[in-house]
Amino acid sequence: MISKNHISQRFISYVTIDTESDPNSETTPSTPKQWDLANILVEELITIGMHDVTIDDNAYIMATLPSNVDHEVPIIGFISHFDTSPDFTGTNVKPQIIENYDGNDIVLNAEENIILSPDYFEDLLLYKGQTLITTDGTTLLGADDKAGICEIVSAMEYLIQNPQIKHGTIKVGFTPDEEIGRGAHKFDVKKFAADWAYTMDGSQIGELEYENFNAAGAIIKVKGKIVHPGYAKGKMINSMYYASEFINALPKEEVPEHTQSYEGFFHLYQINGKVEHTQLEYIVRDHDKNKFEARKLLMAKIVNDLNTKYGSVIFELELKDQYYNMKEKVEPVMHIVDIAEEAMKQLGITPLIKPIRGGTDGSQLSYMGLPCPNIFAGGHNFHGRYEYIPVESMIKATEVICKIAELTALKH
Repeated sequence: MISKNHISQRFISYVTIDTESDPNSETTPSTPKQWDLANILVEELITIGMHDVTIDDNAYIMATLPSNVDHEVPIIGFISHFDTSPDFTGTNVKPQIIENYDGNDIVLNAEENIILSPDYFEDLLLYKGQTLITTDGTTLLGADDKAGICEIVSAMEYLIQNPQIKHGTIKVGFTPDEEIGRGAHKFDVKKFAADWAYTMDGSQIGELEYENFNAAGAIIKVKGKIVHPGYAKGKMINSMYYASEFINALPKEEVPEHTQSYEGFFHLYQINGKVEHTQLEYIVRDHDKNKFEARKLLMAKIVNDLNTKYGSVIFELELKDQYYNMKEKVEPVMHIVDIAEEAMKQLGITPLIKPIRGGTDGSQLSYMGLPCPNIFAGGHNFHGRYEYIPVESMIKATEVICKIAELTALKH
């Protein structure tokens, strides 16, 4: 039986170490402070009895749990990332433990009147009677994805301490910089040497995902012309007004706040503007490859049409694909999803098989030759002050890892 107190203390020891990544950095890891947790994880993996524990020059950690059966079993892996999102501060995280949650509002910070309420976050009501770990309202928590790391380490420790549970060779991998889209960029798939793997990086208990967005980033540069405003008639070109034409030309309902499930979107996440130059930064997302390509073509058409309208090159578009839907790589080996689904069912967990409305290291890894579905880690409201995780969900995720290892050995 996995101890609630043991897994809680391990998780808290991780989240209180600041590992925020930085999209503007060109190093790997993108912030030196990610090394603080990375080095601790190496020592912990050695302490619990893992073999071949390594950390490379870019802070990618790998370790092996040898097989304890005498027949051939596929080598499976479990992967999580130790950085946290730059969307909200991860400095000085002060977790709060809510025992036996009663279903009412949780005061995260009385001084700033920050309330975690089931009236707004309905999923809280799924966890009445359970133990929740929350923020103090001033930082994110870091369950994305230190919960996944905690669950993997705890599962390996449990399997080592309980050799009666039969399993094949298991690989674990911990990565930096997933939150800025680079978690798999320098992952050595050949060194990892697994037949398939699972990222422990989902949210609600039961989530099992093998579809994600196709993703691109778009930058629209708009050129203007500055003239003294008192003498500007017929001469000034205010790039900010022209940029608004591009914004308004995109479908107004195809944005994150109006879409769900398989619906794609255009997301304007940053504007920097002056009269002479405005830059719009978008992410473009769609599960369907054809619709994804159509979205990129639409942006290019709008730019072309606006330049034609004004008779000069005022608008420039830079488009770059970021990652693709891993469904294409996982469907040919669907037994790896079936094993995870069966593991959940045997543990009394209802599998929630649905598309990821985002990305995952597993997407890039799948295209690098390591098929890699995603499994729940248990947290909610990632990347902000309202983040929380039920301890019972972490325990269940740990049990799922152990059960997948056991079923893989039994089936082969």
